[in-house]
Amino acid sequence: MEVNWPERFYCRSFVRKIAQWREVSFFRAAHPIPPGAKVLEIGCGDGGGAAIFARSFAPSLYHGLDVDPAMVTIAAGRRKGPAWDNRLFVLGDAEHLPYPDAAFDAVVNFGIIHHLPDWRRGVAEVARVLRPGGVFYFEEIYPPLYANPLFRRILAHPRENRFHGPEFRAALADEGLSLRPGYHESSLFILGVAIKTARP
Repeated sequence: MEVNWPERFYCRSFVRKIAQWREVSFFRAAHPIPPGAKVLEIGCGDGGGAAIFARSFAPSLYHGLDVDPAMVTIAAGRRKGPAWDNRLFVLGDAEHLPYPDAAFDAVVNFGIIHHLPDWRRGVAEVARVLRPGGVFYFEEIYPPLYANPLFRRILAHPRENRFHGPEFRAALADEGLSLRPGYHESSLFILGVAIKTARP
């Protein structure tokens, strides 16, 4: 589902970009991928995360996908110079990714799965489009952060079928996404890396 204006404002803020720099630094330290990888970002927003990730990882192809046409337009408008020639921003739904199986070496998720009404399908789609050995870089937040009495009145999120740490980690395992050691988790969020292995 599309984010509403308060969350859109935050996602385009300098504070959010600092957080994404820190997250990408964690991703790179936890499990770097070689230059030239094919990368998909689900929920790319204004393209700021794409610029940060691409600067650190140097992919040969970077697709940013978002369900919000306005955000895709803004992201596509960020193109500046040849460094952006390998980046494409497309309109699409993370529950129904418009790509064939095993199309990407890595998928990036800066807190989008919790926006999906059928979040398990979103995890399954991530696993589907990753090649064997591919990497899922993710940041996710849990209901105590976005569905508390204050924020649930301000932010637009699905109310049913939400997840906490155990459910999210189990969904990764069910889809053959093996969580790497060293991930960070609290009652509010998780930041980690998972590798696609064979489904159990």
